[in-house]
This record gives sequence, structure tokens and C-alpha cells, in this order.
Amino acid sequence: MRRLAIILAGFAALLAMSASPAAAQEPPEPQTGSPGTVDVLQVSGLFDQIVVAKIRSSLDAAITGGSQALILQVDSRGAVVDTAEMTELLETIANSPITVGVWVGPTGARLYGTPAQILAVADVTGMAPGAEVGRMTRPLTLESGPIDFGDATSALRTRSLGLSEARELNVFKQRIPDQGIATIANMVDALDGFEKNGLILNTTIETVSEGGTVQRDTVAVVRFAKLSLLDELFHTVASPPVTYLLLLIGLALILFEFFTAGIGIAGAVGAGSLILAAHGLAALPTRNWAIALILLAMLAFAVDVQVGIPRFWTGLGIGLTIVGSWFLFESLPGVSLRPSWITLITGVAGIMLTFIVGMPSMVRTRFATPTIGREWMIGATGIVVDRTDPDGVVEVNSAKWRARTNRATPVEPGDQVRVVAIDGITLEVEPMEGAARDYREMRSKDRETAD
Repeated sequence: MRRLAIILAGFAALLAMSASPAAAQEPPEPQTGSPGTVDVLQVSGLFDQIVVAKIRSSLDAAITGGSQALILQVDSRGAVVDTAEMTELLETIANSPITVGVWVGPTGARLYGTPAQILAVADVTGMAPGAEVGRMTRPLTLESGPIDFGDATSALRTRSLGLSEARELNVFKQRIPDQGIATIANMVDALDGFEKNGLILNTTIETVSEGGTVQRDTVAVVRFAKLSLLDELFHTVASPPVTYLLLLIGLALILFEFFTAGIGIAGAVGAGSLILAAHGLAALPTRNWAIALILLAMLAFAVDVQVGIPRFWTGLGIGLTIVGSWFLFESLPGVSLRPSWITLITGVAGIMLTFIVGMPSMVRTRFATPTIGREWMIGATGIVVDRTDPDGVVEVNSAKWRARTNRATPVEPGDQVRVVAIDGITLEVEPMEGAARDYREMRSKDRETAD
């Protein structure tokens, strides 16, 4: 009996030893997470420093906050950050311990240029009907190798793809419905059942009605996030249309204040506009010579603003503004940053209206009050620069002034004239030949005679 007990004990030990390795080699069963939080970050516009930093901080917050996943709702035409920074961002998303989804939406959204490659590193991707992806140009290279979309790589590099073509080329990580993913709620539903790092996402619940219809309801808590108010301001400013218009507005207002006494609201608004425009010009790829042309245009406008009459210099300023506006921004690979025609027409037309009509009228209005310290000019003589009929330009004491004569006969260039009165910044003149003496001069002579 003792031998039999020893044999049975040894046999049991052998069974235990043979069974334990097999048990150790079996993978653990995936765990289904309880319905939790899904964070959604709305990203629109160009990928700049502000957007990239926000994506990083949102991913960190989702990880530390115990969220099931982070969804990036993207609508972007390109990136203005360098290749190294975009590569680092994609590496961060690819190595995220939690699920990262990318939804190109809503309808009409675009995902072009370098940011389009984010679809290759996200875990779950989708697109709304009417949205487009593509024009990604040269693929980035991560530590795992170049980004590859398989058969779709060539098409994504050369053109934009709609929903149907993108589905056929298997651009998306999971098979999305024929009608696409119309809303962010549908994107949350698409995460249900996705497994990552041994955790199965639980975002929806299915119920079956009496008629056999299956209904899926979102049970995860969806938490939306976007840029802060200050970040949103600087991100919006760093868009080509806004930067361009702020630059023109700021320069025009500063020029207006230069010809007025003191610093008013226009000067403060102009300075603020220039500061914001400078931020946008620093963030966007711009041509320095185009900026210089716009600055030279303002100097040309200033010449005619001083005399109050649009002339050759105003035309030159308008031409320089058009050329500078057209070439102001450099294009990104596959994406043009030139403002739309509506924006360009608005900017150029606004400048023309300002310096042909508005600025002379405003300057005359500001100086329409009695002028102090210019009485000495009454009785002074000058030379006609532009034909005065009845308005023109004269030069008095080496300075050019807008002039007006009440004589029926025009005063030709080179003729001498006498200043008889001042109306704002306009000199009232008459030709020296046959000119009447100023009334104050006559009174002075009469007093001398009386004495």
C-alpha cells in the first residue's frame, strides 16, 4: 500500500508539471471595459504649433483621465509645422496606449497634405459623406518605416478621394458603412468592440425590438474639447485670409493716424491688427519680397494723401498692392495657401476705396477745423505743380499742397500764385498777375497811411 501511494503521488506530480507550462502559454482573455468616457477633440484649419500642442495635451489628458479612447474630428487643408514635428506627432499617436480614432467630418470637411497621413497611424478611421482626403504628397517616415496606405498610396499622393473611392481602396482602418460615418455619434459607435492592449472598447448597447429590429444606443460618455479662447484667436489669425486682411487694415489705419493729430482709436486698432498680422505672417510660409511690395505701396499712397488728390502715386500703390497680395503666401506641397478670390477682391477693392475716396475725405474732415499756426502762409507765393482748374497742386516753401482757385482761367504748371486763404488742408490761391492783395495786407497799408 505504501508503494502504491508513492506511485500515485509521483504520477500526480508529473501531471501537474506537464499541465502548468501549457496553462502558462495560453494568452489571457481580453477584458471588456465598462462604458466609460470617449474624448473628442475638434481640429480645424492648418496644423500649426497650437493645434499640434493641443493634440498632444488632449492625448495625455485622455490617458491620465482613464478615457477609453480619443477621437480627432479633423478638417484641415495642410500643415505649417515642419516635417520633423509632424513625424513626432504621428509617432506619438501610433504608440498611444489608448485607442485613437480619426473622423474626417462633418460633411464638406477636407483632410489634405501631411495631416492626411494621420489616417495611417490611428486605430480607427472614418469619414463623413461629402468629405475628402488626399493630396498628401511625400509620405513621412516613422521608426517603423515609411507610411504606407497600400494600393491607395499613389492615389492619396496625387489627388483627393471621396468616400466611395476611399472605401474601395481600403483607406480606412475598419470597414465603414457605404453611407459613411455621418456624425460623431456614429464614430463613437464604430469604436465598439475594438480591442487594443487586451481591452475591448464598450461604447454602445444593442436592443432588439419586438419586430426584430436591432437598435444601437451610445452608452459611453462623450466629452468634447476644443482650443481655448486665446488659442483659438491666434490659430484663426494664422490663416491666410485673416492674416492678409489684418495686414492691409492695420497698415491703412496706421497711415491714417500718421496724417492726423494725436493717436486715436484708429491708431490703436491699426496697431492691434498689425500685431496679430505679424503673428500670422510668422506662422505661415510667406514671401518677404511680397510683404516689402505692400509696404512700398503704403508709402506711395502716403505721397498722394499728403496733397489730398489721387494721382500717379495712388495708381502705383494699387499696382504694388495687387502684386504683393497675389504672391504673399507660398504654397504647401499639394495645397495652395493663396486667399480666395473673394478675399483678394475684398482686400484690393477696400484699399482702392480707402485711398481714392475715403482717405482724402477723412483727412479733409479731420483738418476742417480752423487751422492754427498756418496764417503766415496767407500772402505767401508759390509755384503751380499740377494744373489748377479749379483744383490742383502747388508748391509753397518747398512743400506741396492741394490748391483751389476761384478764377475762371486755369493756372498752368510753372505759374506763380499767391495764397489768399486756407480751407482745412487746401490752399485757396490766385495767379500773381492781376492778383488782389490780401485784406489784412490792405488794412496794414491803410493804417500806415492814416498814421
